[in-house]
Amino acid sequence: MNPEPAPTSDAPAADLAARSLRSVWHPCTQMKRHETAPPRVIVGGDGVWLTDDQGRRVLDAISSWWVNLFGHCQPRIKAAIAAQMERVEHVMLAGLTHEGVVRLSERLAARTGLGHAQYASDGACANEIALKLSAHYWRNLGRPQKNRFVSLGGSYHGETVGALGVTDVDLFRSSYAPLLRIAATVPVPRLQGLPDAAAQRAEVERACAELDTWLEREAAHTAALIVEPLVQCAAGFAFHPPEYLRRVRELCTRHEVHLVADEIAVGMGRTGSFTACEQAGVRPDFLCLGKGLTGGFLPLSVVLSTDAVFEAFYDDDVARGFLHSHSYTGNPLACAAALATLDLLDDACLAANAALAQRLDVLFEPLHKHPRLRHARRIGMIWAWDVHEAPADFARRFGLEALERGALLRPIGSTLYFMPPYVIDEAAAAHLLQATLGALQASLREPGADAHAEQALA
Repeated sequence: MNPEPAPTSDAPAADLAARSLRSVWHPCTQMKRHETAPPRVIVGGDGVWLTDDQGRRVLDAISSWWVNLFGHCQPRIKAAIAAQMERVEHVMLAGLTHEGVVRLSERLAARTGLGHAQYASDGACANEIALKLSAHYWRNLGRPQKNRFVSLGGSYHGETVGALGVTDVDLFRSSYAPLLRIAATVPVPRLQGLPDAAAQRAEVERACAELDTWLEREAAHTAALIVEPLVQCAAGFAFHPPEYLRRVRELCTRHEVHLVADEIAVGMGRTGSFTACEQAGVRPDFLCLGKGLTGGFLPLSVVLSTDAVFEAFYDDDVARGFLHSHSYTGNPLACAAALATLDLLDDACLAANAALAQRLDVLFEPLHKHPRLRHARRIGMIWAWDVHEAPADFARRFGLEALERGALLRPIGSTLYFMPPYVIDEAAAAHLLQATLGALQASLREPGADAHAEQALA
């Protein structure tokens, strides 16, 4: 065996990148592509900025996969974690409890109207918990035939086996199809490109009618419908209106099917309200939160459910209990980070985000009017554009070009998006705009793009 390399903080970037490629399987990556584009070595972070080993700053315009709400090394969250480390770093939550998990659960219940928090570490596991709870609920009620699920077309709910079963993205799912119990899908309203409000209303009506028809036929065997409220991120940031979510809630109630709201990506203020469901005035049967729950510091996700769900498991019979677990459930350090994040994510913060987003909309006008970008859209602190006639390798080429210009961006297919930390300011956003325009010019290589970018940057 090779001896373990000694820990170091000043190893050359090329050495660290090479060691990483020999020892780390980087996520959502075809590793062979790193032969020509080694991973960038990051040594520090402050606010919206990351710093590499060469001292170059990179604006984290996607919040490090949508998790960082208040900037890197946010002092209040750091202090909360440090204080908790002086008390206890972890304790099992079976038969024991601790103050942090109790306070966090109480605050989330007060904020959402749902309680009985069940904790996991990531979004896929939270969604699996919700699906298992739903099927087990119906079993406990003497209706074990209600054990199947339905999701929306283009949905993404994670990459564990259960979550992949309700995911409708072939790139992630096809390799594992023999392992999966694949759920049915129903159409979701597709509003991009529709000419007016009347056409959009008709599209919502069409999708609701199809869901109603499907539930009429299949509800007797269906435990739950799982949705990403308002924004389907992996589907190219496809938006649907709050009215659709309201109608979905009504249909699930009428047909006795649970509604699972997967707010892993869109919760915690990202769409402008604490949860996306608030904008529709609905309460799901299960609410899944994660990603930004700890402000981007530590892995933590949660499933919140109704009293009726909890009561269906409350019994002397152990087999009727919910026995799902993992070793780090409700970790005290992660709970401390989440409590500090909730302190920061108050109503004043949400109001400030709304005002900031309005100002950035004006700043991003060159992107809204760019000749190769279509369907400019925003909700809360999410911006997205579709690239017209994008080359097949656009996402990879654009990401590399943006990184060279000091911006961390990772398009989804031909969809370009921003999801920055809430602490981004106009100066950082101006840098992001320039980096984006430059990367578009370089990656699209369209005749005349140089002149457009130069004019936009002037």
